Amino acid sequence: MSTTRTRTIEWQGASGARYKYWIYPLPPNFDSVPGNYLFAKEVAPGKWRPIYVGQTNDLSERFDSHHKAACFKRNGATHIHAHAHSGGEAARLAEERDLKLGLNPTCNG
Repeated sequence: MSTTRTRTIEWQGASGARYKYWIYPLPPNFDSVPGNYLFAKEVAPGKWRPIYVGQTNDLSERFDSHHKAACFKRNGATHIHAHAHSGGEAARLAEERDLKLGLNPTCNG
């Protein structure tokens, strides 16, 4: 992932598992690697509201053409949290599902 990493956060899933994500301003500029991501709004310094959790085979895809882009904008997404994940699609989907259940993000409904 080529974008300069500035901060990290750990998001907790419904299972209790914690997942470390790097925090990037929008718009992102990622290398072509598989990974998980989370759109979020910074509501106070260091305080985040999750807006959407997802996974992809290619983080370099343009997120402005994402099928939920209108929802991200409407809900004030300010950053994307992401990490590369080489464990395969099943592992990325399991992490995505765990975080969706644990965080109940606005745009995943």
